[in-house]
Amino acid sequence: MMEPLGWGGILARAAVQFLPVWIALAAVFAVSIRFRRRLGLYGKLFDSGIGMAGFAIVMFWVFTALFAGWIITHDPLAQLSGMRNVAPGTPLASAEGLYPVYLFGGDSLARDVFSRMVVGAQRVLAIAPAATLFAFMMGITLGVPAGYFSGRLDTGLTFLANLVLAFPVILLFYLLVTPEIRATGIPTALAAILFLFPILFLTILWNSRFFTNPRKRSIYIGVTLAVGLWAYSGLAFNADPLGVFAMDPNLLNVFVAVVFVNAPTVFRIVRGLTLDIKTRDYVAAAQTRGEGPWYIMLWEILPNARGPLIVDFCLRIGYTTILLGTLGFFGLGVSPESPDWGSTINDGRRLLTIAPHPAVVPALALMSLVLGLNLLADGLREESLKD
Repeated sequence: MMEPLGWGGILARAAVQFLPVWIALAAVFAVSIRFRRRLGLYGKLFDSGIGMAGFAIVMFWVFTALFAGWIITHDPLAQLSGMRNVAPGTPLASAEGLYPVYLFGGDSLARDVFSRMVVGAQRVLAIAPAATLFAFMMGITLGVPAGYFSGRLDTGLTFLANLVLAFPVILLFYLLVTPEIRATGIPTALAAILFLFPILFLTILWNSRFFTNPRKRSIYIGVTLAVGLWAYSGLAFNADPLGVFAMDPNLLNVFVAVVFVNAPTVFRIVRGLTLDIKTRDYVAAAQTRGEGPWYIMLWEILPNARGPLIVDFCLRIGYTTILLGTLGFFGLGVSPESPDWGSTINDGRRLLTIAPHPAVVPALALMSLVLGLNLLADGLREESLKD
């Protein structure tokens, strides 16, 4: 049996396990820096030290999620005899056919903390960016016309947004994912409404852009409706006949809760930007040319609001990551054995005084991802202000 590893050996072995991530990061940075002058705002990000640091941290976790199957040392759900709450670097009593050591120790159920941390990144990055994107599509679809047309439409939509925002966020999350609410079918009904907005947004976008080119318009809208409704049937109702699009009921509840909570805030931001930008000269020029309202909103106003929206998108993924961790910590919306970071922190907190590593490791992972997203947002804000 091998000797327990010291921290130098632990970190060295962990670095080797992350080798696919280091290679991918090096490739992305090399290509991006080489062609940064041709890559618009993304390329300008590499002129900012803060932005590069944030991008590196975020992409580290993105690649970790993508290459998790190569990085993990053990099955994150496997329980090995004698490894309960063992310290980081503890070797296995019988390592035949297995990685010989628990790099970051074992948890209270004798599972490998390192592998659970790596797989936990998949859970977070499978929900947070996609849910935030859905929330943005909903917020944009409602916020741009509210700010552009104003009047009763603006008053009604703003009232509804304020009504949702009046609830404490954590309480609203708690209500949306509890088993009692799940049994009422409310999350499924909300999914049926919320998941229509990406289809609606893209359909309006193509229709306004290619209004004078019916052939292109028909192709773009046809593909959007075919793929969109196919995905909609699977994601909202789990009724995809081919099984390509499907979402676990627990994951669906969490996804819907994230979209529902974030969309009103995005709506208010988009509405405020639209109220400001619609007074600009280029909008008046588009109106003089006889452009339609949706063309002006989506192809004149929205592109000129991209800077603040991109920054908010990055920050909102960070907020969503924290909320997902909070849900997991309370044991809501995910299966009990799930390796998501919130659940893992909750499992480890009971033994913090005896074995802190099962809770500290996922907590540091969560903190680093949110830090990276905040630094990335700061870098994007800094560069967008130079435009």
